Amino acid sequence: MATTKVPEVRDITRIERIGAHSHIRGLGLDDALEARQVSQGMVGQLAARRAAGIILEMIKDGHIAGRAVLIAGQPGTGKTAIAMGIAQSLGPDTPFTAMAGSEIFSLEMSKTEALSQAFRKSIGVRIKEETEIIEGEVVEIQIDRPATGTGAKLGKLILKTTDMETVYDLGNKMIESLTREKIQAGDVITIDKATGKISRLGRSFTRSLDYDAMGARTQFVQCPQGELQKRKEVVHTVTLHEVDVVNSRSQGFLALFSGDTGEIKSEVREQINAKVSQWREEGKAEIIPGVLFIDEVHMLDMECFSFLNRALESDLSPVLIVATNRGITRIRGTNYQSAHGIPMDLLDRLLIIATSPYTEKETREILKIRCEEEDVELSEEALAELTSTGRKTSLRYAIQLISTAGLVCRKRRGTQVQLEDVQRVKHLFLDESRSSEYMKEYEKDFLFNETRAPELHTAQFSNSSI
Repeated sequence: MATTKVPEVRDITRIERIGAHSHIRGLGLDDALEARQVSQGMVGQLAARRAAGIILEMIKDGHIAGRAVLIAGQPGTGKTAIAMGIAQSLGPDTPFTAMAGSEIFSLEMSKTEALSQAFRKSIGVRIKEETEIIEGEVVEIQIDRPATGTGAKLGKLILKTTDMETVYDLGNKMIESLTREKIQAGDVITIDKATGKISRLGRSFTRSLDYDAMGARTQFVQCPQGELQKRKEVVHTVTLHEVDVVNSRSQGFLALFSGDTGEIKSEVREQINAKVSQWREEGKAEIIPGVLFIDEVHMLDMECFSFLNRALESDLSPVLIVATNRGITRIRGTNYQSAHGIPMDLLDRLLIIATSPYTEKETREILKIRCEEEDVELSEEALAELTSTGRKTSLRYAIQLISTAGLVCRKRRGTQVQLEDVQRVKHLFLDESRSSEYMKEYEKDFLFNETRAPELHTAQFSNSSI
């Protein structure tokens, strides 16, 4: 008798990626906007975080737009972390767009168009509309299937509130929707009469003793009151850029999924701005000024800075947050030098937040947080070595060693990273200063070495031409 081999079924696990700022949960402020020393993944930078908290409250208020903030400081002092903390604190309703200054020059569109789209992505429109819904607790679902197995299904749905109970006849589409959403007796649901969309609000408290029907994440809600049919205000939040794309492409909203939006005509944006202004006057919509974060702002050139000056004066403008680690440097596209590589007329518009280097204690706390985020357990000696390395070289270099030391530890079947593991990966991976020393020591052995005398280059070229 032949035997069949049953293939092995592997569990599907959720893939989580750990990023450079995935440990940031917010700005770590209390109710009085005072920064805690260690909170929500943020460590130190108390003055900068307090200043960012004031900006955050200004953004949440929603009445102030067109303001610009510059976060300036040395490399590795938490500039991007503060911007990410602002983004986490804003919540999902407020648009937040992050980009690097160098992205402007790699897109297949003009620089001003790329900035315009970034600005429009950072401005939300909250559209309000009224719709009729049916809301109630499911008492019973009856579905009659034909005996032949073919043909339309018929069914009945009994819904109730605290005041009334009604029986609804179900068509084939409604039966499919109920089956797809796995609606059962005891669920509190809403049905949109316009679209037929069914949403489960939760499980009724009257069924809280049905332990067999409960899951780990079961949410219990009260049975609705009043009548079953109600008029409800539905709120949709979209960005101006999404509205631009939908109105500028023949395929409508499907253009949002194509990826390549291309350049959008100014006439389309003007019509949309006029329509949004009309909705605001009628009370159908409101503008949500979001945040546009541009890292490496010194990479922008004079044309981009001129555009930012003009765009910040518009009524439909988000809060602009830029960051840079440059000091007195040349403005790209000119021969003039300025602080942070930003023209003086734009610097005048900026609220400048300065970040300072971390202390030894703060460096240690950051490394401990990153170890928890990367699920690496360090011994006290290894943590002290990493802290000392971060102080001597850079915090980023020390953070990079955490995961590599954890891998070395696992290879030797250890459970805790020891001092020897950290020293081994330090020997394998050079920091910036040791790499520079290596370059100086072997500079003559590298190709196209720029430190050689020009006469030597001339002689080589002349010899090769002969």
